[in-house]
Amino acid sequence: MSIDRKAAIAAYKERKTVAGIYVVRCAASGEAWVGQAPNLETIQNRIWFSLRQGSHTCRGLQAAWNAHGEAGPFGECERLEDEESAYVRNALLKDRVLHWQAELKAEAI
Repeated sequence: MSIDRKAAIAAYKERKTVAGIYVVRCAASGEAWVGQAPNLETIQNRIWFSLRQGSHTCRGLQAAWNAHGEAGPFGECERLEDEESAYVRNALLKDRVLHWQAELKAEAI
């Protein structure tokens, strides 16, 4: 393995991920879905992939995708500060997703 490749792998492993809350909206129906993610940078690709495959676990979101085509805007609601403890981060994510569900009158993903 070359030194460049080793450096690239090391840099990838050390990158900071940003946890937070996101929203997916359906432009046609006005519906919204809120979810939490340990990495906001990658969650949209994962959701869009599962929707395209027809295998997303949120039935309401999948039904809207099937009926109206590709979902409308994807957005970040909130980014969480770095948290050393995964337990504390997960508890905070759960609390904040409930807040955003109520705020946006959205379904949970």
